[in-house]
Amino acid sequence: MARPAIGVIGNARLLDDRFPAQVVGMNNLRSLAEVAGVLPLIFAACPTVTGIGDLLDTVHGVLLPGGRANIHPRRFGVPPAPVYEPYDEARDALALPLVEACVARGVPIFGICRGFQEINVAFGGSLDPEIRDIPGRLNHRMPRLPDGQIHPDPDVVFAERHEVRLTPGGVFADLIGRDRIRVNSLHGQGIRSLGDRVVAEGIAEDGTIEAIRIAEAPGFALGVQWHAEYDTAASPINRPLIEAFGRAVSEHARA
Repeated sequence: MARPAIGVIGNARLLDDRFPAQVVGMNNLRSLAEVAGVLPLIFAACPTVTGIGDLLDTVHGVLLPGGRANIHPRRFGVPPAPVYEPYDEARDALALPLVEACVARGVPIFGICRGFQEINVAFGGSLDPEIRDIPGRLNHRMPRLPDGQIHPDPDVVFAERHEVRLTPGGVFADLIGRDRIRVNSLHGQGIRSLGDRVVAEGIAEDGTIEAIRIAEAPGFALGVQWHAEYDTAASPINRPLIEAFGRAVSEHARA
């Protein structure tokens, strides 16, 4: 019997400074294949290429992973500025209505980092374009060397950097089996105000929202600000989330 399929939205990249491409990190694909037990299928984050109806008639779930580009500030009422670039407006144009369509149709959807933010914005929520500029907040961006280069060691980049308090008795606490966890942190933007039906179930020690669900969603509809696709097989935090997503997708496929 064929494995159920999860559509994974791509991120726009320009290869060799001239060839437009769509890319997805291998950690996302491996976590879905090896832990969720599904077939990951990359689809283009471009409305002129990917039709939402056709996509949801083909796959049994959708993963919205992280990406280098930020959601364009005009999507949540903040003036754009060069410091908040780069953007991927084609992904914005596809991902936001896709979130609404998945929830309406009961198609399981899981958002990671940018995908977490997309879920909130799709339901009318807003973002802070740069968390580290807010007094009292941590720097949630990825670790860098003194010269500004990204740290070369993935174990340093994806190391657990701060605590998240989960709502006792909530979906995340039940799945993970605890109400206090430690997570990695590789983001600049963060949730300012929650969208309609968006419920916060995880809060970092500095007040940053880190885990959300959609209230009264007919299917799996969760998002996390941290990178749950990293070291999923061994992580007691990330593995239960990816496994639960896989179970939801399998149940949706059977239905």
